[in-house]
Amino acid sequence: MKAADFIRHCLPALLLLTLGATQILGAPVALNSSIQLRLIFNTTNATGSASIRIAKDPRNNDLYYSKFNGDIYRVTLRTGNGTSSSTKVYGAANHGIADSAQGMAIGPDGTIYLVGNFTTGGGNQTFARIVKGVPGGTGDRAWSVLAQTDAYPKSKTAFDHVFNGIIVSSDGNWIYVNSGSRTDHGEVEDVGGVFPNTREVALTAKIFRLPASASNLLLPNDTNALRNAGYIFSEGTRNSFDFAFAPNGDLFATENGPDRDMSDELNWLRQGLHFGFPWRIGGTDNPQQFPNYDPSTDRLLDSRFVGVGGGTYHNDPTFPSRPANLMEPVINVGPDADKFRDPSTGQIKDASDLGLKLSTFTAHRSPLGLVFDTVGAMAVPFRNHGFMLSFTPGDTNGNGVAGPFFDASQDLVDLDWTKLGNTNYQARVTKLVVGFTTPIDAEIIGNRIYALEYSGNQGVWEITFPKTSSSVLITNPVFRSGAFKFTITRAIPGLDYQIQGSSDLISWSSLTNLTASKSTFDFTNATVLPRRFYRVFQP
Repeated sequence: MKAADFIRHCLPALLLLTLGATQILGAPVALNSSIQLRLIFNTTNATGSASIRIAKDPRNNDLYYSKFNGDIYRVTLRTGNGTSSSTKVYGAANHGIADSAQGMAIGPDGTIYLVGNFTTGGGNQTFARIVKGVPGGTGDRAWSVLAQTDAYPKSKTAFDHVFNGIIVSSDGNWIYVNSGSRTDHGEVEDVGGVFPNTREVALTAKIFRLPASASNLLLPNDTNALRNAGYIFSEGTRNSFDFAFAPNGDLFATENGPDRDMSDELNWLRQGLHFGFPWRIGGTDNPQQFPNYDPSTDRLLDSRFVGVGGGTYHNDPTFPSRPANLMEPVINVGPDADKFRDPSTGQIKDASDLGLKLSTFTAHRSPLGLVFDTVGAMAVPFRNHGFMLSFTPGDTNGNGVAGPFFDASQDLVDLDWTKLGNTNYQARVTKLVVGFTTPIDAEIIGNRIYALEYSGNQGVWEITFPKTSSSVLITNPVFRSGAFKFTITRAIPGLDYQIQGSSDLISWSSLTNLTASKSTFDFTNATVLPRRFYRVFQP
């Protein structure tokens, strides 16, 4: 069962079925001694709703998290373990999404975007709605509908991944939103004949790009109409639950794989391209597309998974023809998250130990929580790297539970990238932190990553990396109206800075401590002395 499958159903029984097979985890543990961990707080509350997303307001680095029921909380960070707090600031009464709120992002101007899904058609259909909360002069936000889809067929299975992940372009002009598949691997899901011969539809298994300024857009369940309107960004994605922009501006997305033991993916998304689903998954072909497929001889089928035990893997002579020019996932060169089951022998192997490469991660990890050190706030060797969480419990030492084999996941990994011309990327993947409880989303502020857990106490954990050293400049000194003002430039957003003053260049006193939200900011001192020197440095 994948992360989005948990979220879609949100049933305690499902959680108990999966989590009961693994140990009750304590605090996560850093595998690298240069990394520090602390618990910010737990996000469980009286509503009982699961926490889904965590995001920052780029204007000031304020953290927010959202819940499945549409509640949005603002975080107040304090030093120490468990001392921080949060305050509910918005809910369904503000924005109209009261269930299946699976996506949240915040644009550079502070606009909050929320993605929700609604069941209709007697329970047989769903539609998505994207709303935005634009900041006003009073500090509140004005909420409105950016876009809504036509109703489209559900499969009424664990594979209704619906609309979820969303990200805003760096200039604030566009939003990218994921619509997951309604099938596990492209099989017919006809809801007992209600939707004859229906596999994927126009509104599923795609990434959409929409103008952030839009109001009340209608996304029809019609592929040609969506293409002609320019709304389809890319196709062939099973469930890209999370996005992130790399330092060079390239867009990446994680990808939950199917119930067959095929690798989970990380994709470099590009406009107009097809990323394989359901014909090619995890760098290999989906065998159901071939007329001679015999599932009884398929060594990658594990009956403990819903899609396998339910008989969705079968000889399928009407499987659609594959498109041309399918894109391949990012390549994992190891040493971690690269286990695979040999399709010839059924044995579980380690790709990098054998000198092989994987596309991209151990099956059933459910990669999520993708972030990049885009501003270079971290010291080498982490500077400008990517980082990723994985959701699913598994078995560290074998295949004793349905999940990632010999690779228990629930961790944070480092992604050390290399671009392969204009064709693809490869990444050296290294585990950094283990022992989370189903981590589902992450945000990055400077040299700190904030990981949000979906189950257990739904903790928010702060992972602090060694910070880079930056040399700032003091410019534009101005004395006016009894105050002295200057500008600090070349700061790294998210890093801490201290401003000190001295009258003799020997004894210095702290004037303020702050976390930079921008690379350039002003400081004003209203206490004016006959002579004062200033300095700015990283504490």
